[in-house]
Amino acid sequence: MVKIKRTEPLSPAASGLLRRSASGDNRDLRCHCDPRTTAPRAFRGEAISAGAAAVPIVGSSPLGASELVAWVLHDGKAGMRSQALGLAEATGFRIAEKPLSIRFPWSLLPPQLWLLPQFAARETLAPPWPDLVIGCGRNTALPCLLIRRASGGRTVAAQVQDPRVGREEFDLMVVPEHDRLRGPRVLVTRGATHRITEEKLREARAHFPALVSMPRPVVTALIGGSNRTYRLSEKRLGEIADSLAALLRQTGGSLLLTGSRRTGEAGLRLLRARLQGLPAEIWDGTGENPYIAYLAFADAFLVTADSVSMVSEAAATGKPVHIIDLPGGNAKFARFHAGLRAAGVTRPFAGRVESWTYPPPGDTIRAGARLRALVLERMAARERA
Repeated sequence: MVKIKRTEPLSPAASGLLRRSASGDNRDLRCHCDPRTTAPRAFRGEAISAGAAAVPIVGSSPLGASELVAWVLHDGKAGMRSQALGLAEATGFRIAEKPLSIRFPWSLLPPQLWLLPQFAARETLAPPWPDLVIGCGRNTALPCLLIRRASGGRTVAAQVQDPRVGREEFDLMVVPEHDRLRGPRVLVTRGATHRITEEKLREARAHFPALVSMPRPVVTALIGGSNRTYRLSEKRLGEIADSLAALLRQTGGSLLLTGSRRTGEAGLRLLRARLQGLPAEIWDGTGENPYIAYLAFADAFLVTADSVSMVSEAAATGKPVHIIDLPGGNAKFARFHAGLRAAGVTRPFAGRVESWTYPPPGDTIRAGARLRALVLERMAARERA
């Protein structure tokens, strides 16, 4: 393995960015969190990972931000990946995605109990260190902080959701309102960060032109599955399928439906059987994923209550979002759903589709701008030193 270097000089691209910003172009990018520039003691030991090459974000970025690099750490789960990548994309930085798999015995323990955490991940994280590292999921928190320490404080470390460990070291924590974590380095969002933007919705409409002919109104159903909090039994899924069929027969229009990994093949077979002969398209998991196109063409949404990410992504369109209740739930989910109802974003699904409007939450854009400002401020502080 390669030894970690404690510090690195600024890259030519970063130095150039600072020179272009020195005239005052970044005067409005002041960070309102703790702008610490003193690095924690560096981790001394083996390298902590290799990774994919950075891929550029399509489109222009303010102040040359696309010249900077963000690493995205996640556990491979679709929801965690979407949240971390969405936040990274909102910064306008180049992105290197680095999924982490955790070895035994660390995989059995909460990160608060990890000894020698630099050996927990199978992947190797190695310099050159990025300008920004973003983690999502409890197993990414300590790897994020190891990167920050190894860079000598050069790398800004951010965590999506409450990391529950090392809170005092993170430069920014982007936390949904229902998580209740608050503090000077906490940015609170209404729901989950995500990758849905107007540009991506527009591109998806153009990329799936066959969906234009779907009879209106188009209702998009996002179906999840059982998790640690909610239960989606075969009986309940059958009831949902019957209510979707009744909706199509009563009101006309068409249905676009996609499940998650938790829905399972048996669940999708049940949905296809109950909706057979009706104007419904159900993605079978093969071919190109039409998920964003299903969002883009929707006039309204039906979303099961088990997924904060799916509800947040549907809400990014500004279209009516109806929540399909499931058995289970807990206080955290109850706070999430109550907050969106109070904000006029969602309503319970009671067998019919309603029409209303609301401004889409701009949490991801706001969080991305905050992180971009923080990275630029960290760079400017080093340049002045």
